Amino acid sequence: MLNTLENLFNLARERKKNPVEGSYTNKLLSNKSLSKEKILEEINELIEAVDNNSNKIHEAADVFYHLIMYLEANDIKVEDVMSELNKRKK
Repeated sequence: MLNTLENLFNLARERKKNPVEGSYTNKLLSNKSLSKEKILEEINELIEAVDNNSNKIHEAADVFYHLIMYLEANDIKVEDVMSELNKRKK
């Protein structure tokens, strides 16, 4: 399960270093405005899906993907986020 998330982070980092022409991932990584727009859109779609009890898994997957791309586009390292979460343990 966590391998899938790790693979997405690795994909984002790899594409950031070595862009692939025409790649949607690269569009998100190179256009912070688009990345922001998409994460907001996907979160709203997830909320709507939960409210309507439809497509929840699909929309949640979209949120994960777009959040990972948003974090990487803005140089926010998942390791730092995990460290912060670890500090919050009680």
